[in-house]
Amino acid sequence: MPKEKRSPTTPVRLAYGPENLQFGELYLPEQAGPYAVIPLIHGGYWRARYDLTLMHGLAQDLARRGYAAWNIEYRRVGDEGGAWPGTFHDVARSVDYLRVLAPRYQLDLQRVVPVGHSAGGHLAFWLAARPRIGADSPLAGSSVAAREGVPATPLPLAGAISLAGVLDLETAWRLHLSHDAVVELLGEKFPHAPERYAAASPAAMLPLGVPQILIHGTKDSSVPIEISRDYAAKAKLLGDPITYLELEGIDHFDVIDPRSTAWEKTVEALQNLL
Repeated sequence: MPKEKRSPTTPVRLAYGPENLQFGELYLPEQAGPYAVIPLIHGGYWRARYDLTLMHGLAQDLARRGYAAWNIEYRRVGDEGGAWPGTFHDVARSVDYLRVLAPRYQLDLQRVVPVGHSAGGHLAFWLAARPRIGADSPLAGSSVAAREGVPATPLPLAGAISLAGVLDLETAWRLHLSHDAVVELLGEKFPHAPERYAAASPAAMLPLGVPQILIHGTKDSSVPIEISRDYAAKAKLLGDPITYLELEGIDHFDVIDPRSTAWEKTVEALQNLL
């Protein structure tokens, strides 16, 4: 079989499920694997008008640096099947599906570190928290196993990185962030469905037991920096391995600009983690 030609700027588009929005773009380095895998999860307060194009620049940069970047799309608020619980099922399925992709694309499943921005930062840390979700929750387990013959447990992660993430959903509800975006995601206000917030919010499931990197700019006007500050303090108190980088003068979108100093700090932290 001839060797596939690969370019770090041209991804392979792959479906991880049967729905139209259950797909990802896999960016591969030119050199031979196995590759550490960086699932990229875009933000947009979980709403349908934002998509994975937000992360194209980061995906290309990671592939040039020798990482496999798995830039995922998922159903969001406004999409059929999005919000609770479909958004969570999609993100979980996309990462668990790496077990299926690994043999063909030389992916190293011992070095999987999701990187998410804003609402995607929440989802990246939620992936790390999945093993702590109770078996009675609609978010428990893996939907890949039954069809693909792989383990019915969440894929273990080497760590997770949040770029200005919405890591505490109860706080997001109390602050009415982005016109109550978290209520749109979970379908209920906090007092009416505390079990949903408990299974969906990384802050509610601490300690996660995996290395976590939080990066947040002091000029962020979309996600309050206090969310990352408070999360990092609580996680450290509970014994989690936490790296918190507070970047002076950096705004909400600087952290996903591959030419920014914020991204260089992110890559350095990723390299240290791996």
